[in-house]
Amino acid sequence: MPAATRAALDAAEVVFGGPRHLELAGAGARGQAWPVPFSTAPVLAQRGRRVAVLASGDPFWHGAGGSLVRALAPGEWRAFPAPSTFTLAASALGWRMEEITCHGLHAAPLSRLRRVLAPNARLICLMRDGTAPAELADWLTQQGAGAAELTVMERLGGPHERLRSLRADAYALDDVAAPVAVAVALPSQVGLSRASGLPDDVFAHDGQITKRPVRALTLCALAPRPGELLWDIGAGSGSVSVEWCLAGGRAVAFEQRADRIGNIRRNIADFGVDHLMQAVEGTAADLIADQALPDAVFIGGGARLPLLETLYALLPSGTRMVVNGVTLETEALLAQAHAARGGTLMRFDVAEATPLGPMRGWNAARPIVQWSVTL
Repeated sequence: MPAATRAALDAAEVVFGGPRHLELAGAGARGQAWPVPFSTAPVLAQRGRRVAVLASGDPFWHGAGGSLVRALAPGEWRAFPAPSTFTLAASALGWRMEEITCHGLHAAPLSRLRRVLAPNARLICLMRDGTAPAELADWLTQQGAGAAELTVMERLGGPHERLRSLRADAYALDDVAAPVAVAVALPSQVGLSRASGLPDDVFAHDGQITKRPVRALTLCALAPRPGELLWDIGAGSGSVSVEWCLAGGRAVAFEQRADRIGNIRRNIADFGVDHLMQAVEGTAADLIADQALPDAVFIGGGARLPLLETLYALLPSGTRMVVNGVTLETEALLAQAHAARGGTLMRFDVAEATPLGPMRGWNAARPIVQWSVTL
């Protein structure tokens, strides 16, 4: 430790940290181990005393720093950062930090990684405990990345540091010691396309799904931006919301049918967007008043004049709205809305070549009418 860090630690009345850190720092009787499950409450209970926290080298990068300072006032805390686990891992492997992605998976599902899987990508993951690397290897193999090279990195930066490399589909380590990180070098054939319009069969659905070509056109009209909130009304499978979240946004998917809510929640879990998306069961018109106002709204089914009027009255100026319709009644409603409020009104006719006896013919889907407008 640098002199200033050591002096702050020596002056502390209470020292919090993991058992390994407390031992390495010689905290002795002053030491208190983090509770399991993790909580900052014991630290905050010591408010007013000289308290030291042994956390990640860089405590504001997937560390405890951000959790602690939310409850503290400016001037109540000082940070003494050191190289993070990510930096130690990249330095050991010779990887450029700007070319990798970094992930804290202590309490997050492995599916959070799904949207960053890409050909030849490199990841560094902080793991929960010594059993978690095996779970990561199994998950990567299920995602078609069994050829990924994993480097299991135990106790980086300390006297007991150890690095071991092996393929995900040949993982056989049963003596991994925490704290542990895993560096992942992915193979050349892996990951989801980042263009809008993922294949329909990657989603759980009962047939009620915005089909791939229409979904791509719908997301183009919605124009997702990182951090923006979408209301997806009549969500069906939630496919539009999932792709919105994969683009960096957040979404609330409203769906009346309980069986379809189940599919939406499965897609949320499978795509690792549980921290960005929620499914709400019930009639949207009865539920939207309790939600944060969105940046964009998509109505994928069941557009009615009362719902549109409710949205007109509620949504702030600048909100983007896209409505798709397949019935003559909805088409008439959208034509009237376009005449009254402007925007863009389009009709999509999509046909796919399918077998027709010994030959092939065009199988036409129902035409889609789409109204998009900025309120």
